[in-house]
Amino acid sequence: MGDDDAMRGGGPAGDGVTAGAGQGSIDAEVASQPACWLRAAGLVPDVTGLLPAPGERVAVTGCGTSWFIAQSYAALREASGQGETDAFAASEMPVRRRYDRAVVLSRSGTTTEILQLLDRLAGAVPTVVITADPRAPVAGAAGGVIALDFADERSVVQTRFATTELALLRAHLGYDITAVATAAQAALAEPLPAALTGARQFTFLGTGWTYGLANEAALKLREAAGMWTEAYPAMEYRHGPISVTGPGSVVWLLGPAPDGLAGEVAATGGLAWESSRDPMAELVLVQRLAAAVARARGLDPDRPRNLNRSVILAPR
Repeated sequence: MGDDDAMRGGGPAGDGVTAGAGQGSIDAEVASQPACWLRAAGLVPDVTGLLPAPGERVAVTGCGTSWFIAQSYAALREASGQGETDAFAASEMPVRRRYDRAVVLSRSGTTTEILQLLDRLAGAVPTVVITADPRAPVAGAAGGVIALDFADERSVVQTRFATTELALLRAHLGYDITAVATAAQAALAEPLPAALTGARQFTFLGTGWTYGLANEAALKLREAAGMWTEAYPAMEYRHGPISVTGPGSVVWLLGPAPDGLAGEVAATGGLAWESSRDPMAELVLVQRLAAAVARARGLDPDRPRNLNRSVILAPR
């Protein structure tokens, strides 16, 4: 463990997850998210001392999915008035910049860039890591550890761990996760629309904290299904990305659409997909779609091509 504290979520990894007939781990993991989110929200009183306090200047970092969750949390924290918060890919964080705390996100706890960053930050910035494995190397490298082991996954593709750590961070900022979990249950229950399962290309758009979710949504379809996907801040869509939109394209808005944008998408022959539910719950629909499209293409969404659970680089 680190020098300061550790907090475990409790329960074995994968606890309570059983895939149904014909399904893979990702299906059960996606379906378990509402329960995981509520469990994470219940941990807030126990982990408040490890997470950033109001007024602290904070850096949040991760790799891949964790970087996109960092983007969402950073925007949420600043918008809530808690303090300046920056998000970085672990390999790009400016270690000489002054921060009061660094929050490090890593499901596996073994990623090379994360461990290298923690080594560079040691003694300079208080660090806390949120991970799925309290025995992983990051646990010994960070000052504090929050282990959400109940949200760990068998699938290479991250779904529930990423959203569970975001649920914890949102709850710590004062958001009502019960309402978000209820919205996610609705996203799990509804059939996947043919307009989505038959699309050739997706562009995900977000604003503020939902831009990170847009990046994550695009990544899920790329990873699991090999889809052509892009993600942008919503107002940037008109500045070039609209040129790829046409028949068979879906422009998926995570959050409110800028005025007039839906009509502009329709004029290209594409489909503007909007929903009034919480964007984190809407991400659940994207995850379901990614698994379904992967199988329709003859791919295994649990074990995507060219990907491993963790990127571990050989020493030079």
